[in-house]
Amino acid sequence: MASETVSGSTSHRSSVSDSEIAHFSALAKDWWNPRGPMAPLHAMNPLRTDWVASRTTSLKPSEGKRLSLLDIGCGAGLASEAFAKLGFETLGLDASPDGIEAARAHQATYPLPPSAAPLTYRNGSAEDLVDEGAEFDVVSALEVIEHVNDPQDFLHMLATLTRPGGMVAVSTMSRTPRSFAMAKLGAEYLLRMLPVGTHDWKKFIKPEELAAMARNAGLRMTDIAGMSYLPPRWRTTRDTGVNYIAMFTKG
Repeated sequence: MASETVSGSTSHRSSVSDSEIAHFSALAKDWWNPRGPMAPLHAMNPLRTDWVASRTTSLKPSEGKRLSLLDIGCGAGLASEAFAKLGFETLGLDASPDGIEAARAHQATYPLPPSAAPLTYRNGSAEDLVDEGAEFDVVSALEVIEHVNDPQDFLHMLATLTRPGGMVAVSTMSRTPRSFAMAKLGAEYLLRMLPVGTHDWKKFIKPEELAAMARNAGLRMTDIAGMSYLPPRWRTTRDTGVNYIAMFTKG
């Protein structure tokens, strides 16, 4: 539904446009309001993060350490905080300084419980991490890939940031007539659940397209599930015609 943004240097085709960053930066101050413009993201968040956690239990961290997780396009940190509470040592990364400022402010105002893993935020690009040679056990890109200029390049970048044997989680929307009616017209124009302009339906990606691009990047799809709102909450289903989440393994 709503997006959490990612960007990098202008030399990378996989970076989102400045207009995308500006669009979501303008929402930063209301990001943590569960009744605000990010309400759909709040409602969907537990399903997404719990699903990722349940699919990565086979990964073994280094002795004495926790699994490391990169939350690309973290926005103001909804998923990042949840991942830290689930035990991942989390780095939340976003190109929007306003989003990162909101994430840090929320963490300072509402500290994570002592049982949570370390959580840090960084304003910058995923390309910077690639240049630094950074690798993570898990890389998460939730509602991000439909906002990048080149999804194939973006998946190559996700793979590069994942250690051999590690996992990549991607959630997005399928390019179908139903997703146009529900996620674009319905959510943005009719119900006003999302700000107008949040999504470009032409950039939605069908599951088979995502799987093919992932294979080209050296990633193998190991699981996929639809995400459907079945009152009173979001649930995983077999219906991938609108929202879905997929897990990939590197190598």
